[in-house]
Amino acid sequence: MSELSEKLWAILSERGCEAMGLSYMDAHQMMHELVREKISGLCVITDDAARRALRTENLQSRKSNPNGSRPEVSKS
Repeated sequence: MSELSEKLWAILSERGCEAMGLSYMDAHQMMHELVREKISGLCVITDDAARRALRTENLQSRKSNPNGSRPEVSKS
């Protein structure tokens, strides 16, 4: 079986991980739908790479906000 037909692909965007566990064809189709919705920063990567990216993103957000509270939003 070709890796392209295996459900091991994910889509990342500027918003984060859009989907995981897709065949490459499904990921390609979903990317086109997201482009029509004007979502930027799209890429197709493996699920494994997406998990590592999410883990890194979570670690970085915890470092910038170690107590887990939400940052204050100014009401001006």
